[in-house]
Amino acid sequence: MKNQNAQTRLQAAQARVTDLPRTARWLLLVLVVLAIFPLLVADPFSQQIVVMTLMFGALGAAWNLVGGFLGRVSFGHAVFLGVGAYTTLLLLNVLHLSPWLGIPLGGIVAAAVAFIVGKPTLRLTGHYFAMATIALLAVAQLLVVNWSWAGGATGIEAPIANNAWLLLFRSRAPYYWIALGLALLTLWATFVLVRSKTGYYWRAINGDEAAARSLGVPAERYKMRAFVLSAALTGMWGGFYAIYIGFIDPDSAFNLTLSIQIVLVAILGGVGTIAGPWLGAALLIPFAQGMRVAMGSSGQGIDLLLYGLAIILVSLFLPKGLITLRLRRGSSGS
Repeated sequence: MKNQNAQTRLQAAQARVTDLPRTARWLLLVLVVLAIFPLLVADPFSQQIVVMTLMFGALGAAWNLVGGFLGRVSFGHAVFLGVGAYTTLLLLNVLHLSPWLGIPLGGIVAAAVAFIVGKPTLRLTGHYFAMATIALLAVAQLLVVNWSWAGGATGIEAPIANNAWLLLFRSRAPYYWIALGLALLTLWATFVLVRSKTGYYWRAINGDEAAARSLGVPAERYKMRAFVLSAALTGMWGGFYAIYIGFIDPDSAFNLTLSIQIVLVAILGGVGTIAGPWLGAALLIPFAQGMRVAMGSSGQGIDLLLYGLAIILVSLFLPKGLITLRLRRGSSGS
């Protein structure tokens, strides 16, 4: 019996190793298609759908560090997106600082905010932590609405120009390639973190925090690390988002619906997996955007209805997300 179990584990390990080149080939193919997509499809709307898919896939991957691997479900990640967006646009409008510098600075400011608010909130677990992040989002929105130097309730706009240094283009294609580069950076960062000792500690804390502490894992430090790194990646995407749409206000930045969308792409694809959020975004965002356009003004809120329906179906038939379809196919073919 022991020999059979050992042989089964060996075969599973060999299957994973032989599957790596196949995965690499698929990833390379996807990257090539994405890189040449604007050259093949000049339609700005189609390019925008891919940009939004990349953005939400990356936002879901950043959230997944906290919600998936650490096991702390946050519904307030739009706070960090809004902080990054406002930081980037304010630095551009007030100090004329290029977004090439403003976007990473927005990530740093978002990380600093996460460090401050993470001290009390990360002590909470379960639905208490989730409610605390929702409260954080409401407080942030209220503060920004009353800050006249940040545009108040009307928000702030990016200047109109055609300047590569200021990340201001009349065409959407340059933003596409910037989004692709930022998505690759996010994918690489999350892959390295999850496969490192830090990622193993996160999973240990998620599995049983008390047991992890008893084995010497500094849980508070690694919970904070997940929260801060997740916020930094989210803040960088917030800076890109602000430059891309050219405008930001409290309602569009510190929005609970936006936070829920970030969570949904990860849940739909599969939390606690590297590919899950990207898969969820690749299916959910184009479908929701297409339905919104098809329904027009009569379809207000149809995307939210689709999000809810998708989560119900996944919860009923694929509780661990769409990523499990591949795992099932692999097990059935072995």
